[in-house]
Amino acid sequence: IQQVFKQLFYMINAVALNNLLLRKDVCSWSTGMQLRFNISQLEEWLRGKNLQQSGAAQTLEPLIQAAQLLQLKKKTSEDAEAICSLCTSLTTQQIVKILNLYTPVNEFEERVTVAFIRNIQKQLQERNDPPQLLIDFKHIFPVLFPFNPSAITMDSIHLPASLNLDFLNKV
Repeated sequence: IQQVFKQLFYMINAVALNNLLLRKDVCSWSTGMQLRFNISQLEEWLRGKNLQQSGAAQTLEPLIQAAQLLQLKKKTSEDAEAICSLCTSLTTQQIVKILNLYTPVNEFEERVTVAFIRNIQKQLQERNDPPQLLIDFKHIFPVLFPFNPSAITMDSIHLPASLNLDFLNKV
């Protein structure tokens, strides 16, 4: 069950983050607030079902950071440092893309300046990020089956002759 929910939450993360990276109309402060609320509801559900050890919540980390990025101030060099230290699960390319797509929805917000984005790029240039922008939503985690040893010993097993397993010898 834990493995199933880890995979499911990974897919939720991948699809939501990919949509955020591809759609300008959803890159806003209010979307960041809505995402963070919805993610907290998912995390609370995991705790209620005692699935917090499944790793499902950790698969949502890039989406959580993207939601926080949408909510942070984006003006000063201190803001840029905060973004760089906060967004460790996002690649430089993803951070820059979200900042470029950021769209103010009211008169109190401003667009992210080119100088601010260049400052972010300069601070993150030593990161060794993969070159891909989108997350592979088809990624499948390996399934692990627990080993449960049998109480039956091998010397107590009787092999019928009809199986034609004459090449097996009891030792």
